[in-house]
Amino acid sequence: MHYDVVIIGAGLGGLECGYILQKNGKKVCIVEKNALIGGCLQTFRRRGMSFDTGFHYVGGLEKGQMLHKLFSYFGLMDLPWVKMDNAFDEVFIEGRKYTFRNGFDNFQKTLTEAFPHEAENIAEYVSLLRKVGENTNNSFSPRDNDEFYSQSLFAQSAYEYLEKQFADPALRDVVSGTSLKLELNAEKLPLYIFAQLNSSFIQSAYRLQGGGMQIAETLRKHIEEMGGVVRRNAEVTGVVENDGKISAVVINNGTENIEADFFISDLHPATTMNILSDSKLIRNIYRKRICSLENTYGMFTANIALKPDKIKYLNRNIYAYEHGDLWHQDFTDGVSAILISMQPPFGGCEFTQNIDILTPMNWSKVERWIGTKIGNRGNEYDNLKKEMTQKCITLASKYIDGLADAIDEVYTSTPLTYSDYVGTAQGAAYGIRKDYNKLMFTVLTPRTPVPNLLLTGQNLNLHGILGVSMTSVFTCAEILGMQNITNDLNNY
Repeated sequence: MHYDVVIIGAGLGGLECGYILQKNGKKVCIVEKNALIGGCLQTFRRRGMSFDTGFHYVGGLEKGQMLHKLFSYFGLMDLPWVKMDNAFDEVFIEGRKYTFRNGFDNFQKTLTEAFPHEAENIAEYVSLLRKVGENTNNSFSPRDNDEFYSQSLFAQSAYEYLEKQFADPALRDVVSGTSLKLELNAEKLPLYIFAQLNSSFIQSAYRLQGGGMQIAETLRKHIEEMGGVVRRNAEVTGVVENDGKISAVVINNGTENIEADFFISDLHPATTMNILSDSKLIRNIYRKRICSLENTYGMFTANIALKPDKIKYLNRNIYAYEHGDLWHQDFTDGVSAILISMQPPFGGCEFTQNIDILTPMNWSKVERWIGTKIGNRGNEYDNLKKEMTQKCITLASKYIDGLADAIDEVYTSTPLTYSDYVGTAQGAAYGIRKDYNKLMFTVLTPRTPVPNLLLTGQNLNLHGILGVSMTSVFTCAEILGMQNITNDLNNY
């Protein structure tokens, strides 16, 4: 079978690219090596409960905001979205509580009440967040990428900006306090990534009742209804090249070749290079550059099943830090920072069935078990997970009364789990580590040296649900032209 486009990987980026292209008349085949699609959107079920792996909440989903436009376009707004409390995030730093509220005015008012001596600086910071939010809506306008990245907030340090903007180090910590959804790297993190993520969640915050897998399955359903193909258990193990292009992908070590005019990889770029290990179209200098890029840290997750009617549902998240100076936390040992998140219960129940606790975990903690199989990694690995679990529960119990006595069962995952299940390089929670000092090397474009091979996903420029969704548009624009996509998007 010959297709217009073959997409490698059925994560969010791959599925969204498949939707856009099929919607625009291209014949699409998405191939996924695993039995489950969705990548980090995957959920798993235990004892009738569903648990999320990498999805917990989204920002910018109100009408008029970017994710609402994109998800309306993708046919995802009919899912059971639950708007979170106006006070959608609570941040505890060394025991002191701070609140993040939806709406820039509300956010500014609450922050100013906590730090009245920084009122003018807070106003300037919120103004920046507003502008970034407004500019997000213009992201699909024509631009010169090289000039944009070199002259924009991408080329500025987030940490240096906060140091100059706020005299009070406690305030610098607080505005960074919901940032376990990105890596706070003082030496490298671009200001735009920091501001864009915070801006979108301050605009609005939503959870999804029933888990993130619904996003992936809804996209799959739409793609197949439009005539596209989504194949599971179909691993791309090589490519066929002719006339300076890729002509086909090799499936499951040669059991089948699938031909196409264009190919899109939703895999980590280094994994894509591994598939192209014998390619004559990739120069070694490019291959080495891609494979040497640093990855962000991963996450240890404790998915906790609760006894019935024990813990009341909180329609907000809790971020808790044992120590200040959030930009210089050491996650090599122990658990000093956690995100506590709950899934919305069904039927109006006031109690939650499960709680997810996440804490940063470096790849170095688990890399010695590379090559071992899930469930058979040995006692030392199991003991590491038990130790991490207990530390997470001990810290979370300071903020969730009665948690320890309410636990029925705990299911855990490490960066190695993410690497094995969804192919995330080093289990990186946020993809490739972006460096404002070396933008042209760490912020990747969809184009590759192979003229008919494109990239998509969180490793290119922005991570998170919004970032990946925007990137899928940029990738497909290389085939369809941006104007053709935006003409359709503007109807939503």
